[in-house]
Amino acid sequence: MDKIGCAIIGSGNIGTDLMIKILRLSKHLTLKAMVGIDPASDGLARARRVGVPVTAGGIDGFLAMPEFSDVRIVFDATSAKAHLDHDARLAAHPAITLIDLTPAAIGPYVVPVVNLDSTIAARNVNMVTCGGQATIPIVAAVNRVAKVRYAEIVASIASRSAGPGTRANIDEFTETTSRAIEKIGGAEQGKAIIVLNPAEPPLVMRDTIFTLSDAADEAAIAASIEAMVAEVAAYVPGYRLKQKVQFERYGDNNKLTMPGRGAFAGLKTTVFLEVEGAGHYLPAYSGNLDIMTSAALATAEKVALRAAPAGGAAA
Repeated sequence: MDKIGCAIIGSGNIGTDLMIKILRLSKHLTLKAMVGIDPASDGLARARRVGVPVTAGGIDGFLAMPEFSDVRIVFDATSAKAHLDHDARLAAHPAITLIDLTPAAIGPYVVPVVNLDSTIAARNVNMVTCGGQATIPIVAAVNRVAKVRYAEIVASIASRSAGPGTRANIDEFTETTSRAIEKIGGAEQGKAIIVLNPAEPPLVMRDTIFTLSDAADEAAIAASIEAMVAEVAAYVPGYRLKQKVQFERYGDNNKLTMPGRGAFAGLKTTVFLEVEGAGHYLPAYSGNLDIMTSAALATAEKVALRAAPAGGAAA
């Protein structure tokens, strides 16, 4: 099949790492443009060195590039605020699919292993957050065995891997991730917490997931979680369980009191994850950024396959 033209808006850490992943790993994409606003950015410099057309003119510069007409997939690796403008400007080009790596959440949330098939036709899809990409698959894995009544996730990332964009979007991170835990993960109620860990040397991304669900077979839940971890690891090789899944049962004689929800009887499942980056552009401890770019690439690969079926020309 012919490869599908794509472009990246945002020449910072995430955009640059995504560029390298596309160039090294993609089977169905060809990178037509790298778009930034800082002419001196390392991302634009690297793109120039490998022959990728660039512009430092932002969205206006991108729309004026001759390569724009060949683009069918656009990754937005800027900020939630900037994405609102980019979405509005690209709405006049319905053949383009936007893959949003910001917390703007204009389009449906997407976690590739959970709900990509049901959202793939959307014009704009949102990659939730790094914490969401890491933890929502686990919530969904529990929920497909036993109804999850409450899910809480704690994402701990190295301070060094949290750039200006991440720090500016902390509120959006917690809100977007909490909503996605419910919409995609299937929890009745979700809560998300992010911790910027200043430890030196920097620690890799760690995620803790707590779910309170209806009573169910513990072995079945553990098997569901382990299968889901393997699915995510297929496109995020550094994604792994840190230790065995833990369980705690609450019965009618020892119910758990939940603020705002009353007494709970059922099963508490606790999962500890580690996400190590692939080191394509960023340090290995930046698993929080690596899982975002890896999930975005996995999503785009499937969008490209849909746009150009095997044996056919690009749509």
